[in-house]
Amino acid sequence: MELSKNYTPADSEGKWYQHWMDKQYFRSVPDKRKPYTIVIPPPNVTGVLHMGHTLNETVQDILVRRARMSGFNACWVPGSDHASIATEAKVVDMLKKEKGIDKNQLTREEFLKYAFEWKEKYGGIIYSQIKKLGCSCDWDRVTFTMDDHYYNAVIKVFVDLHQKGLIYRGARMINWDPAAKTALSDEEVEYKEITGKLFYLQYKVEGSDELITIATGRPETIMGDTAICVNPTDERYQHLKGKFAFVPLVNRRIPIIFDEYVEKDFGTGALKVTPAHDLNDYNLGLRHNLEVIDTLNEDGTLNEAAQIYVGEDRFAARKKIVAELKEKGILIKEEEYATKSAISQRTHAVVEPRISTQWFLKMADLAKPALDAVVNGDVKIHPGDRFMATYRYWMENVKDWCISRQLWWGQRIPAWYDESGKFVVAASLEEARSLFESTHGNISGDLVQDPDCLDTWFSSWLWPMEVFNGISNPGNPDINYYYPTSVLVTGQDIIFFWVARMIMAGLEYKQEKPFQDVYFTGMVRDKQGRKMSKQLGNSPDLLELIDKFGADAVRFGIMISSPAGNDLLYDDSSVEQGKFFTNKMWNALKLVKMWKVAEAGVENEIPFAVNWFENRLNQVKLELADLFKDFRLSEALKTLYSLIWDDFCSWYLEWIKPGFEQPIDAVTYNKTIYFFEELLQLLHPFMPFATEEIYHLLQDRAEGDDIIVRQLSAPGAAHQAALVEGALAKEVITGIRDVRNKNQVKPKDEIELFIETHHENAFKKIEDILAKQLNATSISYTKEAVSGAIACVIQKDKFYLKTEVTLDPAAQKESLLKDLKYLQGFLVSVEKKLSNERFVQNAKPEVVEIERKKKEDAEVKIKAIEESLKLL
Repeated sequence: MELSKNYTPADSEGKWYQHWMDKQYFRSVPDKRKPYTIVIPPPNVTGVLHMGHTLNETVQDILVRRARMSGFNACWVPGSDHASIATEAKVVDMLKKEKGIDKNQLTREEFLKYAFEWKEKYGGIIYSQIKKLGCSCDWDRVTFTMDDHYYNAVIKVFVDLHQKGLIYRGARMINWDPAAKTALSDEEVEYKEITGKLFYLQYKVEGSDELITIATGRPETIMGDTAICVNPTDERYQHLKGKFAFVPLVNRRIPIIFDEYVEKDFGTGALKVTPAHDLNDYNLGLRHNLEVIDTLNEDGTLNEAAQIYVGEDRFAARKKIVAELKEKGILIKEEEYATKSAISQRTHAVVEPRISTQWFLKMADLAKPALDAVVNGDVKIHPGDRFMATYRYWMENVKDWCISRQLWWGQRIPAWYDESGKFVVAASLEEARSLFESTHGNISGDLVQDPDCLDTWFSSWLWPMEVFNGISNPGNPDINYYYPTSVLVTGQDIIFFWVARMIMAGLEYKQEKPFQDVYFTGMVRDKQGRKMSKQLGNSPDLLELIDKFGADAVRFGIMISSPAGNDLLYDDSSVEQGKFFTNKMWNALKLVKMWKVAEAGVENEIPFAVNWFENRLNQVKLELADLFKDFRLSEALKTLYSLIWDDFCSWYLEWIKPGFEQPIDAVTYNKTIYFFEELLQLLHPFMPFATEEIYHLLQDRAEGDDIIVRQLSAPGAAHQAALVEGALAKEVITGIRDVRNKNQVKPKDEIELFIETHHENAFKKIEDILAKQLNATSISYTKEAVSGAIACVIQKDKFYLKTEVTLDPAAQKESLLKDLKYLQGFLVSVEKKLSNERFVQNAKPEVVEIERKKKEDAEVKIKAIEESLKLL
């Protein structure tokens, strides 16, 4: 079979993915093997894969594929999240634009019908992209957080936690998203640094001409003011005890109150109190029994209670109110100040504090064991040094979780009310009726279910359990076998939203951690360090990247630049590097396939190159085991890249390559095929398609002999002597090639090589390789300098190159003097470091030893150059 010039991803990717699916290699059922389980962080059902997802899914696939090749029963559960706020917003927008329908015109059932139609239309897009990336998920286990069993599990947990007294209903100051028209938890609010404006307003004191000045950043809320507050020790305001003032524009009479909460030295020392629109004001209002006047509608427009600019958006109203305050002389000055704006994570709308009756989950008792599990190492975080402090901070400062959302898309809160407002919590209407009668007696009218649904995170915190029906069907074979899962791979931005809450849920409902390890990926940024986003237009389209470079190259590109937990700077050049890498292996395949193999004869001793590479391979296998253990996957890929590109393709294959039209001996050839297969195996988790393709083209395979399920062999010993000899050969060849180049001795020009060394035996083993690689007609050993030759020092040995090429002594001298000057400067810098007592005393002994070796090597090279200069 004639191979194409370059590797063509499109020819192999679809073919091999379908083959793996047909063979059911991704499918997992419980058996006697040890399980290796990963549950995918469920992406939004209506989403598409962005570069952050790409990194996350690639890391998971690498871990799963390596586990599958290491004898584990690997199970990677895919799925998606119903994403209440995001999906409902998209469906509402679609109904308005495409059908001219307002959500409020629909019943809940009609709206949910449209929502499920939307999910069926768009929900599979992200799965097809995950497949294009090569992810080996068990597609028989796809789970959706609104599946019937999952829905029922969420309701079951809500009822249970309510019965335990951990879920309660109450009126609290909450975060309100005017765009989504729903409550948010504290964790769904981001704070953005902005430059705001302080407006200084004058309130008239009742019964006098006195004015009291307050400063506010939100003049649109003054219509909700119900007091002015000053510090009780502030002498400026003592005469105002028991007095009243009037709110500008609406002329409401409000008391002047005194509370130590107000700082005398901040602003004017007088604070307007708006209990409906600020948490601290709300607490002040509770202490002083103040009226609460909410002036905003759900959508952020002013309501009737505001009295003025009713129906105007809050920010449009602000401009008009400021203009009116200026016109009437009430606004006396404006000044800019640094502040933080609360932003909804989902809709990016400015969040409003709002008093609202919501459902809450008490978190303190759940958080303590989840904190202990991480602190004591039962759940290991990678990299722990970066994220342990973040996790601890969240868990030690946890607040009750607002779990209700004013949405229809999601699990509906299982609370049932009669006409009098009494309620019970039950999984169904029938259970509710029975419970209501036993709890409250007669039902007044019909029981009506709470219209709100639950926070999306309240369903996804059950993910590692309910993907195996662990809540809806406790003790089933799957949950008993696959739980706890092996590792969670996720982004650092949801350490509390999801990671901590899953640990809480797992300990509460399985009395066991949900996973052994948590691997945090970094954030993908562009090469300028900016977060990738649609707004900036700096996030590449994944499918376009795959079409252009191939899935393997994309996986390579994102992994080669992503150290665990650290943000990575994405650039197409790293993906291009992945494409070049596949072509390098493709060319190696073509080279090996071209060779004719000599008929088997008497087996001689193992050739030097074969022995060296076998030990180098074992060395890397041992390194990879440690790197995977510590989740240092980027370093593992870099190690493999160097082994394949440099050691195998650039050195080993060159060393063993037979002469023109000469056959290669069978021992070396068979070993080479074995090495190639081993390398493809090690690389397979990172670049699955190209490795499977090359593996099958390397030689004929029996049915079922696919690299995806070929088991990794245990590494043998890596003998140091062989590694040192190989490193010496590479260094000598590189050094002498450099000297030849400097002296304009072309590769085709033959040389005689003389070596002055005390370790003649070390070079005897590599004479054949040196002769071939350096085009040396002879290699001799000498005790003294060779006149008329080009000289160089490599390590502590001296090399002399004689050639028939006419050399330019002046050019030689200039080159040697240049090298001498550099080495003398280098020696001075090393000696300076070694003469620094603080460095010698504080540095690690091995670091000091490296510097001493540098000094010794420099001295040897300087001496050799000086000797060479004498001969010119």
